[in-house]
Amino acid sequence: MKFVNYLTSIAGIEIYPLLSFIVFFLFFLVLTIWTLRVDKSHINRLKNLPFENKEGDNFPPIIK
Repeated sequence: MKFVNYLTSIAGIEIYPLLSFIVFFLFFLVLTIWTLRVDKSHINRLKNLPFENKEGDNFPPIIK
């Protein structure tokens, strides 16, 4: 018996592909809207975050 036959025997299984598509679509829609509306200075701050040297770090500063 194939795996597909197991899925067809479950009552109400046809709703799960639709729900997963809706969640997938809404996530990327919200992410796209946030990306277009976010302040550019916030993006620049996040972009430079890995290069900031904070107190307590044992790593030497990055030479530019």
